[in-house]
Amino acid sequence: MEKSYSVIGIGIITFIFGLIFDLQGQSIVGPESSFMYANPNWITYGIGIMICGIIVISVGIISKVLKK
Repeated sequence: MEKSYSVIGIGIITFIFGLIFDLQGQSIVGPESSFMYANPNWITYGIGIMICGIIVISVGIISKVLKK
């Protein structure tokens, strides 16, 4: 398996975690007893993590294209 696929996979997982954190901060997903639930800080953290995931995905795609 190429490294670029692994990097893209890690980026997708990172993006999904950021999305979950964002949705928990917005009170859409998760138990009400969670410290992340309805916490505006986690909306910001989730967006930041999603941006990092997008950057990692982009690096994986670029490295895949440049390798050809």
